Parts: sequence; structure tokens; C-alpha cells
Amino acid sequence: MALAKLGVVVLDCPDPRALAGFYAGVLGGTVEGKGEWVDLKVPGGPALAFQRAPGFVPPRWPAPDDSQQFHLDLVVEDLDAAEKGVLELGAQPLDAADRSRGFRVYADPAGHPFCLCAC
Repeated sequence: MALAKLGVVVLDCPDPRALAGFYAGVLGGTVEGKGEWVDLKVPGGPALAFQRAPGFVPPRWPAPDDSQQFHLDLVVEDLDAAEKGVLELGAQPLDAADRSRGFRVYADPAGHPFCLCAC
């Protein structure tokens, strides 16, 4: 028996509204709130939340000597089309050169790694 259920995944960042806007462009949904805490209500999926973190230092990819903290796996139907879209929204490629794999790794505008997965 579970003791709790997952409420929301929270990403620390320097600008919550801007990062919520990036993920709204990737996942759809509605950005709610302003200031220190912003929510992204995603249609048909769990919400994401974004919290202002003064002094935020983004994780590095790949960094076997440092923690990547966590990353999001985002399932897509067309890797090339999804890649084009996230790059237009401000993502940076981290590990996307191998086109034979079913995933590619990017960083969001605040530096959090995420994968586009055609799984």
C-alpha cells in the first residue's frame, strides 16, 4: 500500500515563468501563477511546477563526477519534428548526434537535461 501519491514534479530555476513557458511550448498546457512558483497544467498528464532558486547552478551532461539531479523523458512520435520544435523554443542539444538511437538528449533554457524518446 502506498503511503503517498505524486503531486507534482518541481524544477528549480532562475525564472519560473520563462521555464514554464518553454515546457508549455513542448508539452502544451496552461501556465498558472507568477513570482516564486509557477505551475504548468498539462492536458492529460501530470502537472509540472517551477520554483525560483537563487544561485541556481544547472546540472551538466554527461558528468560522471557530478549529479545530473534528474531528467525528464518526453515521448514523441517523430524525433526529427520534436527536435526542431524544442530547438526553436530554446533547447540546446547535449547528446543528439547519434540518429540511430531512439532518444536524444537536450537541455532546457535553464540547463535541465531532458530526453526526447521515440520509444
